[in-house]
Amino acid sequence: MTIDDRRRRFRALHEAGTFVMPNPHDLGTTKLLSTIGFPALATTSAGFASTLGQLDMTVTLDQLVDHVGRLTAATDLPFNVDSERLYGADAAGIALAVDALAGAGAAGLSIEDWNAAEARIDPLATAVERVGAAAEAARAHGVVLTARCEHHLHDVDDLDETIARLCAYRDAGADVVYAPGLVDIPSIERIIAAVGVPVNVLMLPGGPSVEALTAAGVRRISLGSYFANVANSAVITAATQLRDRGTISAPLLDRAVVRRAFG
Repeated sequence: MTIDDRRRRFRALHEAGTFVMPNPHDLGTTKLLSTIGFPALATTSAGFASTLGQLDMTVTLDQLVDHVGRLTAATDLPFNVDSERLYGADAAGIALAVDALAGAGAAGLSIEDWNAAEARIDPLATAVERVGAAAEAARAHGVVLTARCEHHLHDVDDLDETIARLCAYRDAGADVVYAPGLVDIPSIERIIAAVGVPVNVLMLPGGPSVEALTAAGVRRISLGSYFANVANSAVITAATQLRDRGTISAPLLDRAVVRRAFG
């Protein structure tokens, strides 16, 4: 599939029903997940940063562009890119970031309102302006833009304000909206009823199942850094056992799976 084909496919996935979009964190997990049967994949900023030995929100645009290029070259599946604040300080800078990531093969991009440099949520007017700039640049490439309200990852538990922000981002041109951290179905249903555009939900351990989220009307389900965290936790657990007991017991990955994915 060409990049344009993938972008059309990705946009079509948002038109009806619910789809799951897991998040590989490197080339190997991209190839593995491409064999499972999902219709699309997504990057994870925290998961990718961990492969570099860095904290989330410290990856440079050049690092991300290189990462996206390698992952999109490894699969025919459309890729949504966790692109944090889209890096630019102004509309021109945001457009440059969108152009670079689109050039690397992104079918979708996200922009969030958490400002890590200032350790705060952007003021609404600032966030809306940034979403509008990103939406204009994304439309030029046929890229799906997701706008994220980060309230519920940063202890701002005001659902009415979250909904107001998501509606403002929709009006600024976002194709999809997303409030990661919400896990209760009534709140998710309120967002879906209010925004009138596709809603992405972050699936979390102990949270609603795919079946429950589908019944609520969620259009897209992603996993963020979950798989990266599982992989890193498995390494720590196995290494601790080796250090403390001198044994190893974790199951090995099936060689047939590896051959199918990497061959």
